[in-house]
Amino acid sequence: MDRKIKKKTWTAKRIATILGSGGILYLLLYVFVIADNASKLNVELEKISVSAVTEGPFQEYIPIEGNVQPKTTIRLDAVVGGNVQRRFLEGGVRVSKGDTILRLENRSLELNYISQRTTANRLRNEIENTNNQLQQSLFRTRASVINLDFDIDQAKDRYTRNEQLWKDKVISEQDYLDSKRRYNRLIASRENTLKQMEFDSMNSVTLVNQNKQRLVTSEESMDIVRKQLEDLWVRAPIDGLLSTVNVEIGQSIGQGNTIAQIDDLDGFKIQANVDQHYLPRVYEGLRGTYDFAGKTYGLEIRKKFPEINNGTFVVEMVGEVPEGVRRGQTLSIRLQLSEEKNAIQIPRGSFFQTTGGNWIFVLNEDGTEAVRRQIRIGNQTPRHYEVLEGLQPGERVIFSSYDGYEDKDKLVIKQ
Repeated sequence: MDRKIKKKTWTAKRIATILGSGGILYLLLYVFVIADNASKLNVELEKISVSAVTEGPFQEYIPIEGNVQPKTTIRLDAVVGGNVQRRFLEGGVRVSKGDTILRLENRSLELNYISQRTTANRLRNEIENTNNQLQQSLFRTRASVINLDFDIDQAKDRYTRNEQLWKDKVISEQDYLDSKRRYNRLIASRENTLKQMEFDSMNSVTLVNQNKQRLVTSEESMDIVRKQLEDLWVRAPIDGLLSTVNVEIGQSIGQGNTIAQIDDLDGFKIQANVDQHYLPRVYEGLRGTYDFAGKTYGLEIRKKFPEINNGTFVVEMVGEVPEGVRRGQTLSIRLQLSEEKNAIQIPRGSFFQTTGGNWIFVLNEDGTEAVRRQIRIGNQTPRHYEVLEGLQPGERVIFSSYDGYEDKDKLVIKQ
């Protein structure tokens, strides 16, 4: 009788199949769920720079180099030309307003002044002589009129008597007519003498007025020449520092040539070149600061010159300038482009050249890993970036160079 053989439940084939299926399932679970597929790179801690994200006062500024110059510089140009006769002061000394710096000599001006003065004196004499002649002429004319008036009275009496005597047939008609003609002649002579006196007076007055006008012109010319002679004495127009005297004894100086330069020491201005990139954001009244001898001083833009030269434009700043600052000195100025505000910020670093400020590696709490994270950068200073999105105060970031990290999502930090 045949015996029924019981079939085994766990055969070796079945066990192998189950184990194989389970392995495949675990492998799929590990790959898609458990395993970290991020692109990783091991880096050593000493080869990276790490900093904490902070929150605090933030003010955007740019560093510029300013050159100290006198607030006002006076250039002394030769008003008239001449030869340098004498130098009274040398460059580098303080001067007061009115101090004589040098003396020029101009023979032509001196001769011109003598000529103008001689002409003026001659005209004064001519005016005086003409007035004297006029007075003498008037005296003579008045004397003639007095004599004529006397003769006219006598002639009138004779004429009147002869007229009656002729009517009475006592004298001849000829005697009557002679007395009449003599009387009329004296009347006409008196009238002519008065007209001559009036004519001479008018001519004399005209001549005097002409000479007076010529005298005024001559005196004005003489005053001009006198002032030119005074300009041969070159004097300081203000109190200040005589910085240069660019002449030598005997040197011929042409009109308009620069003789000397005086710096007004009452204040300084600072001129600085600013990158053309900031032209729209820089304006008159914008403030800046600089450090000197352990203290911070403020400045303000007084003038902005928008002309671009070699990629920069010029601004002129005024403000606090302490003792010890000298003409030509260079100051490192922080030109403030925004008001101070509270902001999240990170240090500037080479990572920006790779990421453009769009992402950064953020460390975990124990500092063993750094994960790539999207961020948004706002304004910046020479030391910090303002972070608008993506980071919180207290987190730590890597801000050194990201060369070789461009395609990595995670950095494993090796202590």
